[in-house]
Amino acid sequence: MKFASYAVSGRPCFGAVIGEQVFDLNEALASEDIGEALKSGALAAFVRASKLEGLPVRDLVSLRLLPVLPCPGRLLCIGRNYADHAAEMKTPPPRHPSVFLRTSQSLVAPGASLIRPSASEAFDFEGELAVIIGSAGRDIPMARAMEHVFGYSCFNDGSVRDFQFDHSLTAGKNFDGTGSFGPYLVSADEVGDPRELTLRTLVNGREMQHAQISDLLFDIPFLISYLSRITKLEPGDVIATGTPSGAGFSRTPPVWLRPGDTVEVSISRVGHLRNTVAQKEIED
Repeated sequence: MKFASYAVSGRPCFGAVIGEQVFDLNEALASEDIGEALKSGALAAFVRASKLEGLPVRDLVSLRLLPVLPCPGRLLCIGRNYADHAAEMKTPPPRHPSVFLRTSQSLVAPGASLIRPSASEAFDFEGELAVIIGSAGRDIPMARAMEHVFGYSCFNDGSVRDFQFDHSLTAGKNFDGTGSFGPYLVSADEVGDPRELTLRTLVNGREMQHAQISDLLFDIPFLISYLSRITKLEPGDVIATGTPSGAGFSRTPPVWLRPGDTVEVSISRVGHLRNTVAQKEIED
């Protein structure tokens, strides 16, 4: 089953997406948003029951989507997790996962405009698979790691490269509105084995990245186990698993995102995340 978050009269809502219809779940699951439903276990219970009778229904095309988790727990991002991406960065594959954090303020909704900041022209794309944690755990063994996954989504880890390389990783990854997340949260039972998924990133219709999730250097069970040794994972935490080769900085000449461009991250059985690019003007 897949879920979306959206706004109705300025209020955040969420629902189950079936074809072109969305079944409202706020009242049925007594939750303000999808994050609260994850934390309470109500969303997992709904997936097991899958009872849609009597729920209010909306047309998907009429809704203004929000980031699929409007208020995620932690956005735990993994760098250089494909060998070919490490190579294009001219670094050896990491011995351990390279972990950094993004803020929710750095993300925009599906269909919204990514914001190229006025401080830089080196605005880049990174298509990734996001893993959404559904149950809490600390020191999780790899053999039990997938039990803690609720589902998956598409993620664009948009990066301001000159700030990333010349200032700090945190700066380059956290300009407001430079990444995106969604459009759906697809439950693990519907996705099946994530190693079978294919990820593609397109800019203006041109394929820039193409990889199998099975190519991850540190796979999903390893990442969950590793991160849970550092911190207790909680429902609503997000793990962005890393991007493959083909990002704009690695090309000759570099392919930087410009106002009017369209960026799409497509992952089989998970969804298709599409955003345009707009320019942030210098504020007085």
